[in-house]
Amino acid sequence: MPSLIDLILQGSPVERHRPWLSAVVDQTGWVAAAGALADGHWTLLGLWGEANAVHMALLEEPTATVGIIRLQDLEDGYPSIARYHPPALRLERALRDLAGLEPQGIPDPRPWLDHGRWGLRSPLGRRSDVQPISPPYEFLPAEGAGLHQIPVGPVHAGIIEPGHFRFTASGETVVRLEERLGYVHKGIEALMAGVGLDRAVRVAGRTSGDSTVAYAFAFSRAAESALEIEVPPRALWLRALMAELERLANHLGDIGAICNDAAFALMHAHCSMLRERVLRAADSAFGHRMMRDKIVPGGVTTDLNDAGALALQALITEIRQRFPPLVELYDNTASLQDRTVGTGVLKPDLARQYGAGGYVGRASGRSFDVRRTLCYPPYDHLRFEVPVLKEGDVNARIWIRIREVEQSLSLVEQMLEQLPDGPVRAGIPDAHQPREGLAIVEGFRGDILVWLRLVDDGRIDRCHLRDPSWFQWPLLEAVIEGNIVADFPLCNKSFNCSYSGHDL
Repeated sequence: MPSLIDLILQGSPVERHRPWLSAVVDQTGWVAAAGALADGHWTLLGLWGEANAVHMALLEEPTATVGIIRLQDLEDGYPSIARYHPPALRLERALRDLAGLEPQGIPDPRPWLDHGRWGLRSPLGRRSDVQPISPPYEFLPAEGAGLHQIPVGPVHAGIIEPGHFRFTASGETVVRLEERLGYVHKGIEALMAGVGLDRAVRVAGRTSGDSTVAYAFAFSRAAESALEIEVPPRALWLRALMAELERLANHLGDIGAICNDAAFALMHAHCSMLRERVLRAADSAFGHRMMRDKIVPGGVTTDLNDAGALALQALITEIRQRFPPLVELYDNTASLQDRTVGTGVLKPDLARQYGAGGYVGRASGRSFDVRRTLCYPPYDHLRFEVPVLKEGDVNARIWIRIREVEQSLSLVEQMLEQLPDGPVRAGIPDAHQPREGLAIVEGFRGDILVWLRLVDDGRIDRCHLRDPSWFQWPLLEAVIEGNIVADFPLCNKSFNCSYSGHDL
């Protein structure tokens, strides 16, 4: 099997694409890449399209090599990757809805994001106006004696985003779960077309609200790669500091919420208070609880003063005092362990096949973490471990979060000690010719990918954002099989996939 670099070098190189190599390949090269994915040699990072081209980002994990291949000058379709590699299926269905390109040989031809209510087809391709319609969606059949279906959503009892879950059960045992998403499609990528970087980074930061730092971080790095911008060292450290605060807040919230779904409200209350402390400290340090719009191409929009640093140091001290007793409470509550241990098991082979990132992958033996595997500054100057377990159950996903909280506390402490002086933002140079950039950043759910192309006046021509949830949502369907219906909230919250980040 040729290496990823060999495949790219056989194609026509894409000029001014940074920092990783990109090439236009023919259909033979495209299908060869599909075969390498199917054989487990490479990992699918992303698949997206436009009016007459389709792009695929690939990872060769043993060598930490990233490459992007594309087919160009397409009339109406391209060879389906999902025909060989199931993790590409939803990406191809969405690509067809948005760009109008037909994946030839796709195993499941149903629409995905397009619910027939947009009033047009192919908004990112060759647009065509249509009357708004809502055709019936054909859920997959299930046969067997005594089976019944339980429809849940898209509107839920809690204040959460919309998504439909169709359970097929035998008594209380789930034999199939099928999801239908797309209800919060906002047209993020269409909103970016034709706008400047200042506007585009604000849109990127609103792709998934709980990951606003990670998305702005990834978008900014992609733009900086395209424009070859050297970001001031202090800004690099402040960005990472914000990213770790975002990780802390979300992990603390998730640990409590999972326990709450097992009717253990005490953990939920205490973890919610700690999450609130993180948000307040972030507000003191950076002027916004979620740190939204603080990361931009070229650096950051706000600096950390002495009062903000003291607030973060006090936060570290408080969490280190209050979090360990909560961990002990979780670990020593038998009724809680009975609900989480052995529930919703994700097998390591499936996690590896889907390239599952974040706590989902690391709880099932996949150690991929962009901060380590594709290291970007300042993580190359910091000491931290990537916790990995193999059990793959709800309990393992909780423990990965617990260990990551501990690691993030250490990282925040190291950053405060080593934070360099200097400016926090670089100027944006003029773009005199089209350029492309790709970035991958570790968000709290896993790896976030952003690819963009700038035209010669610096505006966005095309931008694609890929949430880690694209590869995690299908795995939720797999882990609930054989569990009881009442355990779905636990499994679902232990994954905590993003609806908004997925639906774009």
